[in-house]
Formats: sequence, C-alpha cells, structure tokens
Amino acid sequence: MTATAADSGRWPDDIADLLVVGYGPVGQVLANLMARRGRRVIVVERHPRPYPMPRAVAFDGEAARILAAAGVADHLTAVGEPSGDYLWRNGAGHDLLYIDAAEVNGRNGWPESTSMYQPGLEDALIGYGSQLPNLTVLRGYEAVDVAQHEDGVELRVAGADGTARLLRGRWAVGCDGANSLVRRAIGTEFEDLGFHHDWLICDLALPGHRTFVPNNLQICDPARPRTQVSAGPGHRRWEFMLLPGERKEEMDTAETAWRLLAGCGITPADGTMERHAVYTFQAATARRWREGRLLIAGDAAHLMPPFAGQGMSSGFRDVANLAWKLDLVLGGRAGEGLLDSYAEERRAHVQHAIGMSVNLGKVICQTDPRAAADRDAVMTAARERRVARPQQSPFQPLTRGLVWRDGTGRRRPGAGDQVPQPRVAAGPAEGLFDEVAGRGFVFAALDDPRLLLGDGRSAWLESLGVRLVRLLPAGTDAATAPADAVVDVEGGFGAYLAGIGARCVLVRPDTYAFGAADGAEAAGALVDALRDALQPALSTV
Repeated sequence: MTATAADSGRWPDDIADLLVVGYGPVGQVLANLMARRGRRVIVVERHPRPYPMPRAVAFDGEAARILAAAGVADHLTAVGEPSGDYLWRNGAGHDLLYIDAAEVNGRNGWPESTSMYQPGLEDALIGYGSQLPNLTVLRGYEAVDVAQHEDGVELRVAGADGTARLLRGRWAVGCDGANSLVRRAIGTEFEDLGFHHDWLICDLALPGHRTFVPNNLQICDPARPRTQVSAGPGHRRWEFMLLPGERKEEMDTAETAWRLLAGCGITPADGTMERHAVYTFQAATARRWREGRLLIAGDAAHLMPPFAGQGMSSGFRDVANLAWKLDLVLGGRAGEGLLDSYAEERRAHVQHAIGMSVNLGKVICQTDPRAAADRDAVMTAARERRVARPQQSPFQPLTRGLVWRDGTGRRRPGAGDQVPQPRVAAGPAEGLFDEVAGRGFVFAALDDPRLLLGDGRSAWLESLGVRLVRLLPAGTDAATAPADAVVDVEGGFGAYLAGIGARCVLVRPDTYAFGAADGAEAAGALVDALRDALQPALSTV
C-alpha cells in the first residue's frame, strides 16, 4: 500500500512495529524482509516517486541471496546479467591485471557478481512490497524529527503541502542516506578516512545487444583515470576522474560528457545519454549504529568508494543481519541487548570492504606520472611472472557478535562462516537450499536432528522457529525421503560440513553459521550455547 501527501483520505494507522526512514534499495529490502515476517512496517520517503536513474550498477552473490529472501528472486535475471571479466590497463594500453570472473553460480547459488539496472531492481522490490498488506509506504513525506521513549519511537513527518503527522513505532531504522536524520538523532558522526575524489559518471542506454570485450575495463591512466562497466542489460556506464583544477560545474555538462566519451570511441549514434553527474566518492563509517530504539543501515551508516562494488551490497548485508534480530526482539524471544551484535558484526565487515575499496582506489586514482609508471612496472612484472596477489574477497566470516566460542573466547570451527547454498531436492521440488528447505533459522544435519538432539532441545529450537533438516546424500530418491529431509543433490552441503569437520550446523537467518558440531554431545552443547546467548538478552526486556 502506498500513500502520498495528497492522499489524506487513505492515511493508514499511525502505529507500527517498525518505522523505516528512506525507501531506496536498502530500505526496500528491510521493509520487505520485516513485512514478510508479519511485522507491521511504515516507510517514510520524501520523494513522491522512485528515483528514475541508476546509481549502483552491481551486486554480489550474497546480495543476490538476500534479494531472493526479499521476494524478487524471479526478477534478478531480468534486471541483471553476470558481470563477466574485468581488465585493468594502463594509459599506454598495456594490460596490468585480468580477472576472469566466472559466470557460473558461486557459493551463494548466484553469480559472484551481477551487473544490474537499478531502476528495474527497485521496481521489482517496490512491486513485491506493494503486495504485502502490512507494509505501508508514505511517499511525499519528509521525516523532520524523531524522538524515542522507553517503549517506542515517535517520528514527525511533513508533506510538501504542509501536512504534518506523528507516527509511532516500537523501533526505527534510518536508511536515509549520507545526510541521515536518524544518524543525527543518534548523535554520531562519520569517521572519515580522508579518501575522496570527484568523478563524472555517464549512464547510457544502448540499443540492441552490443558486446564489449572486456565487459568491464579500468584504465589506470595518470592523464585521466577512467572506467567503463556493464550497468545491466541494455545499459552501460563510463566514469571519468576529475583532475586537479577542474570544477564540477564545468565538467557536469552534456558537452563535456560526450567529449570524454568520444575518446572511448562512443558517440551519440551509439546510445542515449540517460544521465551525467559528478559524484564525490568518500570512505567513512558511522561511529555508532544504534542508540536505544534508533538504528541506521546502508549509506546512513557507511560510505565507500565504488572500486570494490560493495556499497549497495553492504547495505543489503546490514538489513539482512538486522531484520531477524529485530524480529526476535519484537516477538519477545530475545531482549533488545541482542541488537548490540548488529553493529558489532556489521561494522567489522564494512571496515574491511571500505579498506578494500580505498586500496583499489589508491591504485586507480594515481595521477602522478612517475608513481603511475612505478605502479605499472610492479603490476606488469607480477602479471608476467603470474605472481599477482589473489584479489581480496569481500566475503568475510563474522569475527565478533553472536557466534559459538570456546572457553577462551575464540570462534569454534565453522562458527561465523557464511553457509553455502547448494542445490537440494525434497519431494518433487529441486532448487537452491533456501528455496526448498525454507528461510530463517536452520539446524541441518547428516543425522536425524531429533535423534541427535533429543526431545527437549528439538522442542526449544522449534519454539524459536528453527527448522530441523536432515541432509540425505546425493543419489537418494527425493520422492521417498522423509518430510523433514532434503537430498544434497550435488554433494555441496556434505562437502562443506566435511571441510569444517562437522556433521551438523546451526544456521542463522542471515545464512551465517552460529556454530557447527560433530556428534550428539557437541550438537547439544551447540544448541545450549544459542539458548544461553539469547537468555541474558531476554532478561533485559
């Protein structure tokens, strides 16, 4: 349901479980995840219509898995395509680095990188959200003030016509960007890493199907660093770094955009300019992500350069981590102390992603010819000797927060790892694990989970909403398998468990492992550890 400032006759109830400020892609995913869990959600968005132009151009395999959980799995191939290969070349045209990105599905069951057209993705997320009866989106209203009390949050909003309203919720999350009202209400500032550059971005719609080889190209030219990448089916982006002495106002024109594109062999005959804009890329993280019942996510909590392609994907990880914890708190199955682990877990990952982005950016944005020549020599030699360091991965285990630890506080084997999503089968259905076995908490085991855990622990897990799933080996007839079992069609899940020396794993709803175990005694200790972790939090309610 969507309401506008001029739609006062259809104004919904003023009270919600969750108030979300900002309805960009991160707010859309959060709203869908919470509404799918049955929570009453009200979203406030100051723009009367969705932003029609792309900003982000890619998401990774984990983000795709999160988007599927947000209800848009069937739309991802329509708005995106595998990103394909990525070549770095210097100003003289010599190759420095080549990354042959596999188009086959990776750990999460989706391509490791998908180039996408953001307006199409947002249309899909908004369309799915409009089907959820407990999700209301108030467009054309700007959040002007937020205050929290012992048992909830009050959000004052104003329409463009002066209409004012007071909304009440039990919790509020700011997905409202770099100038976040909610972050200001928390009383925290960005910790700026001091890395920022201005780039001119040109988004083009290309008629027909034109192939670019390589599909993604980075020109590390001190005369002007520049990039060209896929921006989803039928769309492509070129980026040009502004040089010292160049002013935004002079560079952000159609004439300048076409002049620079001509140097890349692109003319108005090749496509339609959808947008040109100068952006300032920054690297920063909010010092605090929560104060009482106020939280922040996405660009409200962190800003990063685009060079690792992790900005939007990190925002999706934020809300995937936050949604299930909020749901437990709202349902009285955990106390609000559980939410302290949100920032603890996510801030560590974001700092890693920002560090990756900054390190790549320092290589790419080099404008000193001598320093660039030294860089080229090092990278060329490494490439020729095939000793280039492997690319850092944005995928990181949880090192802090809600994971199973030993008596010394160290993570146990498998704890904090993201659990892969192989293909499984149950009855006539075959597909990715999340789709077939279901989402949320999962206790997956090579043995019968109920026999492994006993009645008491099994009943407690089920009271928490945990699904008990038995994994059967590849080759088992799925049609005759028990109702609570899935066949490990390609052996992927069994290989994962063998790799961590376990026979069972307790998976959190964000697909990270709380912990893994081998044998009945260790499995019982694993479940008890989760119960002990939640019970102290519950006592704070």
